[in-house]
Formats: sequence, structure tokens, C-alpha cells
Amino acid sequence: MTTPRRIAVVTGTRADYGLLRWLMADIAAAPGLELSVVVTGSHLSAAFGMTVDAIEADGFVIDERVPILDEGDDSALAVARATGRAVSGVAAALDRLRPDLVVLVGDRDEILAAAQAALLIGAPVAHLHGGELTEGAFDDAIRHAITKLSHLHFPSAEPYARRIVQLGENPKNVHEVGAAGLDNFERLDLLSRARLADALGIAFDDRPLIVCTFHPETLADQTPADALAPLFAALDDTDAQVVFTHANADTGGLEINALVDAYVASHPDRMWAFASLGQLRYLSALVIAS
Repeated sequence: MTTPRRIAVVTGTRADYGLLRWLMADIAAAPGLELSVVVTGSHLSAAFGMTVDAIEADGFVIDERVPILDEGDDSALAVARATGRAVSGVAAALDRLRPDLVVLVGDRDEILAAAQAALLIGAPVAHLHGGELTEGAFDDAIRHAITKLSHLHFPSAEPYARRIVQLGENPKNVHEVGAAGLDNFERLDLLSRARLADALGIAFDDRPLIVCTFHPETLADQTPADALAPLFAALDDTDAQVVFTHANADTGGLEINALVDAYVASHPDRMWAFASLGQLRYLSALVIAS
């Protein structure tokens, strides 16, 4: 009997899991393939919603957990330390799993760490969503570094595929496949406005609905408070109901979350904040938002 090929997927945030969910399900269901799941980053933090629970609720077995965050510390040094722990922890996990291929998505520091770990233990890497650009963050440098550490590339659009080739990758290893996260809109039974309100414990009314997520600008030379001030001022000029979701585990993310919570508390009649809505509720909210 042929030994199945083991595919290890490494996920560190609710966002990258949203891009990987259906790929993971298809790998798990495919004859000749065996899925292994490595979870790290904010998935394992109560401050960011302990979103590992959502992965398990979707029916996936977590093969390896790699905690890396300094709880309560979102300084640049803490993020750098977490990245170092991720290199060591993910390397140990992959060494135990011995995958035939490691699948990574995106541009985050813990995913860069996973790419380094895979390279150093000799596991080939498939990278999704390479070649893209992000303004106001060091994501570009991380994303392009992951590209250079990877062997197979699955960009979402032709300009990104072209950029990967410009970075020196073999065109034969670059495959334009579209945006993986769009599968969620086709394959999830998204909630109606009434069902979403019930799921969130919110009484939506006839006012416009805004869904708001604000992540740190990691290259910006301003405080989180200064960055948020124009957003809060704009929201003060509306009568809309607003559903906030918290920022990711980036430099300044915890401070942003605290500021958001305080702002929401000052508008209890029309604003709510959640550490994470999960994919189903978040995408449903996007669909019904004004």
C-alpha cells in the first residue's frame, strides 16, 4: 500500500486560517494525502479570542501547538521574541511530523518563522498569496522573504505571479489560482441579518451597519491613539450601528484593542466589540453591512 503524502499546514491567525480552511478540508478528504495542522500565534491567545477553538469546531485535529506570544506585551521587541520562538517551535513540530510539503499563506512574522524552520529542516514549502503589496506595514518585506524561502507559489492574480517571477522564481513553479478566501462565500451557509443578530446577541435596527477592523500600521510613525482618532471622529459623525473586531497580534495591536473597547463603551447604544467573530459571523456581517 502506498504511504500517503503528509501535507502540513501552519496557521497563526484567524485571517490566514480563513484563507486555508477549505484547502485544509480538501487535503483531508483527498485520497493519498494526509493533513497535519500546526497552530501558533494569536490562535493560542485568550486576548485574541483563542481562535484555535474555531479550528477544532470545524472538525480539524490539531497535531502541534506552538505558543509564542508574550501575553500582555505588544512591543516591537515582544514581536521579535515571538518570531524567534516560532522558528524554534515550528521547527520542532515539523521535525516530529516529517511532512512531504509545508503549506503557508501570506505575510506575517510567525509565517516567516515557519518558512525559515521548514527550509532549515529540509521540508519544501508551498506559499499562497505571494507577490502582493501592503501599504503602511512591513508585510511586503516578510511576504517577499517567504517567497524566496518557498518552492511552489500560488498567487491570487496575474500581477502578483509576475512579481514572483521578477523576484527570481522559476515560472514553472508559479501557478495563478485566484483568492483562496473567496471559497468561503461559496461554501459557507452565511447568516441572514436576523440570524447574525441572534448569534451576536445584538438588536440590529434600521440604522446603517458598519463592520470595522483596524490593524496596526507597523511602519507608521504615530501612536495607535493618533492613528485611530480620524476613524473615531468619522464614526462620531454617523448614527450607524458599528461592530468592531479586534486587531491582530502585531506591534501596537493590544493598545488598539484597548482603545477600541473604551470607545465602544462610550457608545453602548450602537457599538459592540468582539475579539473575533469567527469566519461565519464575520463574513456574514460583511455581506449585510451597509
